[in-house]
Amino acid sequence: MMYPDPKSVTKVTSLGAGPIGGGWTAHFLARGYDVTAYLHDLAEIAAFRSILNTAWVSLTDLGLAPGASLDRLRIVTDLEEALEGAEFVQESGPERLDIKQALYAQIGLILPTSVVIGSSTSGLMMSDIQADCTTPERTVIGHPFNPPYLLPLVEIVGGKKTAPEAVTWAGEFYKVAGKAPLLMKKEIPGFVATRLQEALWREALHMVANGEATPEDIDIALMNGPAPRMVAQGQCMAFHVACGAGGMATNLDQFGPALKLPWTRLEAPELTTELRNRMVDGCNTVAGDRHFEEMVAQRDKEIVGVLNALRQVRST
Repeated sequence: MMYPDPKSVTKVTSLGAGPIGGGWTAHFLARGYDVTAYLHDLAEIAAFRSILNTAWVSLTDLGLAPGASLDRLRIVTDLEEALEGAEFVQESGPERLDIKQALYAQIGLILPTSVVIGSSTSGLMMSDIQADCTTPERTVIGHPFNPPYLLPLVEIVGGKKTAPEAVTWAGEFYKVAGKAPLLMKKEIPGFVATRLQEALWREALHMVANGEATPEDIDIALMNGPAPRMVAQGQCMAFHVACGAGGMATNLDQFGPALKLPWTRLEAPELTTELRNRMVDGCNTVAGDRHFEEMVAQRDKEIVGVLNALRQVRST
């Protein structure tokens, strides 16, 4: 199947009136697309408009693409009308497998096969969603982080019947549309970011349940500890740089035994030679030919930028 040049796409259809569907609609409008929003019922319009208006304030502050306007939005309650002329579809319907399967079965009969469909699902598998779709090869997961109009991440993965070309095309399109696409290596429940977030969330719940910390304690610890650093370097590279010139190899060799200490309720994986090498090689690949001191300086610069930005916002 030949898909159009991602840069040629001008018309996007957004299915869903909730915070995710509304957030996607706002994002695409801010990037200068013509957007048709499909709502299940006209009674949803007021709440939907409220999401858009709230998002538009922040999007205006970030900077709108040339020609971006809320006036380029069309709202419909008929699915066939919503899909007419669409060059990309972002589906953000209810998080129920039966509803999504029925929706994709309908879409498959209406939408030209050259149009890719991305699902915002946060936990369902595309292999299951596409089960009743007559054209499953162009269906992919396009999972955003909330709010999708501010956070750049989109996790992309296909199902068992998805064509690899559709996954590649989706990654290129989301990048053109101003997102930070992550093409996953395998289809797994929860994708990448949600699984990492869930691990943190579960440990937080353990600490609160055991009287070890309050929700406020947990948020203070995160906001003033790892969070600003993660903005600059994520998790793996933060540990790579933290151990000096030895990088991740030093980290795992010195602190590997700590994986057996009761620092979390999550059972740690066995630190095999293979796992150690994967971590070390992965971090070295990201680091490239950058020297340790260079990475530290860049990390610190970005953290300072985040802290100064937060300080400025909070003082007004």
